[in-house]
Amino acid sequence: MVQPPAGGDSPPDGLRPARLTVGIISAGRVGAALGAALERAEHVVVGCSAVSAASRSRAQRWLPDTPILPVDEVAGRAELLLLAVPDAELAALVNGLAATGAVRANTIVAHTSGANGIGILAPLADQGCITLAIHPAMTFAGTDEDVDRLRGTCFGVTAGDEIGYAIAASLVLEVGGEPFRVREDARTLYHAALAHAGNHVVTVVLDAVDALRAALRGQELLGQETVGDAPGGLPERIIGPLARAALDNALARGQSALTGPVARGDAAAVAGHLQALAEVNSDLAQAYRTNSWRTAQRAHAPEGVFEVLAEAGQS
Repeated sequence: MVQPPAGGDSPPDGLRPARLTVGIISAGRVGAALGAALERAEHVVVGCSAVSAASRSRAQRWLPDTPILPVDEVAGRAELLLLAVPDAELAALVNGLAATGAVRANTIVAHTSGANGIGILAPLADQGCITLAIHPAMTFAGTDEDVDRLRGTCFGVTAGDEIGYAIAASLVLEVGGEPFRVREDARTLYHAALAHAGNHVVTVVLDAVDALRAALRGQELLGQETVGDAPGGLPERIIGPLARAALDNALARGQSALTGPVARGDAAAVAGHLQALAEVNSDLAQAYRTNSWRTAQRAHAPEGVFEVLAEAGQS
């Protein structure tokens, strides 16, 4: 079993947690990446479940020495059982494991769901398991870079007591992550914040790429590439540095990072943007309007900006 660190979240110099046999259910993007990271930390992944062809391929690539086994066999072999399934499947998986008695008492059972704390693991806690919620605050693309990204990633941890927090912190630190505590009753809000940042940023950026692609198509200079629909072209190269700089500025400077016509109170420019976007895609224009309204609130924009946005919402 893992030896908890003495005080704080960092193990004292020279003390390493005991090596664990690890079982992973299942070898999706998150589970396979965490399994590979734990093996780098010299734990041993003794079994994983993988149903889809993509999961089996991922397991063979990242965990080549790990047998692919049925769920109950994975659970029975593990001292650390990692449940890395979609949120909607977690409760049924936990109830099934508890009903079959596949998990031994004193097994450390950790799930990777952002929205759930340890309450969902109660059926296994009742059977003597140590239950943890360990969520990497990172997006996973199913590529080899996922494992490397875990180094420096923050992990939201929820546990039932200080021993549980110490165990979770040790595991996170071993894979190069940074553990932080999330209260049981704050997990949904925590997850909503991450989804807003990780998911909606993608939507905003891709909407911007679509609009720019429409603006540039057919206007290429002699010798330039044609502006097509495939990712990675000129629109992406234009948007990329701008979006990265905006994100860096927001995280470093906060509210003062806001720029552009909404923040400046240029209602005429905002009206022109809405009209131009509507000619390309009405849904894109509506998304711009919604984001502009929130930006105007943050920037304390003049009333004229809100009037333009309200009028656009009525049309």
